[in-house]
Amino acid sequence: MTYAFNALAMLAIVFVLVIGAVLATAVLFYIIDKTQTGDAIRRNYPVIGRFRGLFTSLGEFFRQYFFAMDREEMPFNRAQRDWVAHSAQGKGNTVAFGSTRNLNVAGTPIFVPASFPPLDDQFATTEPMEIGPHAALPFKAKSIFNISGMSFGAISRPAVEALSRGAAEAGVWLNTGEGGLSPFHLEGSCDIVYQIGTAKYGVRTEDGALSDEKLREVAAHPQVKMFELKLAQGAKPGKGGILPGEKVNSEIAKIRGIAEGQDSISPNRHREVNDFGELLDFLSHIRDVTGRPVGFKTVVGSSEAWDGLFQLIAERGEESAPDFITIDGGEGGTGAAPMPLMDLVGLPIREALPRMVDLRDRHGLKDRIRIIAAGKLVNPGDVAWAICAGADFVTSARGFMFSLGCIQALKCNRNTCPTGITTHDPHLQAGLVVEDKYKKVANYAKQVIKEVETIAHSVGVAEPRLMRRRHVRIVQADGTSVPMNKFRPSFDAAHHP
Repeated sequence: MTYAFNALAMLAIVFVLVIGAVLATAVLFYIIDKTQTGDAIRRNYPVIGRFRGLFTSLGEFFRQYFFAMDREEMPFNRAQRDWVAHSAQGKGNTVAFGSTRNLNVAGTPIFVPASFPPLDDQFATTEPMEIGPHAALPFKAKSIFNISGMSFGAISRPAVEALSRGAAEAGVWLNTGEGGLSPFHLEGSCDIVYQIGTAKYGVRTEDGALSDEKLREVAAHPQVKMFELKLAQGAKPGKGGILPGEKVNSEIAKIRGIAEGQDSISPNRHREVNDFGELLDFLSHIRDVTGRPVGFKTVVGSSEAWDGLFQLIAERGEESAPDFITIDGGEGGTGAAPMPLMDLVGLPIREALPRMVDLRDRHGLKDRIRIIAAGKLVNPGDVAWAICAGADFVTSARGFMFSLGCIQALKCNRNTCPTGITTHDPHLQAGLVVEDKYKKVANYAKQVIKEVETIAHSVGVAEPRLMRRRHVRIVQADGTSVPMNKFRPSFDAAHHP
């Protein structure tokens, strides 16, 4: 009895202390809230006004897991993320009882099944495609689906290592992003596309100009197959990147060629490039120095604005052309960007891609310039649509982030990513185990390619690059669908001598 009485007494004391601590905290918050001047809600409703911020933060969580339907959430819905997760785990992606997708939404692509598709033994895998025939070392790209630019610094060391090893396993290329070439990109010995951003990280002089010497050093790595000059990206066209000083440790500073611990702000464009003539000159210079194919990445606002580029190529000769053009849609992603640029600037990939493809083809450069599509293309239907529209290759960044375990926590810009992908916190990075994740990266890439080939087979062609706009219908506002080639016909050189 004495023991029980003592235990109850102790619990009572603890209870009183807890209640006292809660009351003391409430009084402290009351004083703080009543005297602060930055938040009117907390000043007028001290203590309870704090719950507004808490519920606002929790609302994002509850919408993602409890309230939003499978096809409702943005920027990527649960159905899209689950498809990537199942593919990355090597699980089947078969579904039962019918599609959950609303097929009456305007813009939905519907692929046209062939009446008599090829037999199974007439199925073919996609052949490698050459990029840069006029470069000293052209690149034979093996895969139609590849990893888009994600910089070391923006994403973590284990994330880069897993992407590199997964890319090698799947036979896809890995774009470095604008943050330079790190040892972790080279970890898996995969094919690498080196992206040169406006700050020219990794290939810059002290004053931020392009260094030919450093270009040659990068090109000396046999894994580096191409160079991509980034003019703009979909999430923030016309705006340079910002790398907070807290992320610029000694390792990142050395790789990028910048000062440790200081914010690194990229210019909004390349100062060497003021018009199309200077763009072609700059691309040719990089090609001459490196011996590798060179292209550029941009965002389209109007196809007419780019007509001058192709006219200039016609005047100079096809040797002067970029070896590839990467088109990023206005819905492209990044770790941090101003909302007006993220939401409102740049055409979506569904409109931008066919416009640039048509420009290229009308100027007779279909076999000279390869078109790479980027911007929220993560599932097989997205990739198949892009191939039908005329893309030669498709790249994805966020799709591969999902394969690494991204849960769309939307904390890429806070260094608090819970999955270890976009953080440099060693504790959080420890959750990303490279040995496991690289296999998931490879599984995802392979599954996308396999299912795009399945779609191609279904519409009646042997492999994806044989798909054309007539093989996909686009749902209109009234719920009916129209063949893509009816409202956006491909340029046919045979009928336009």
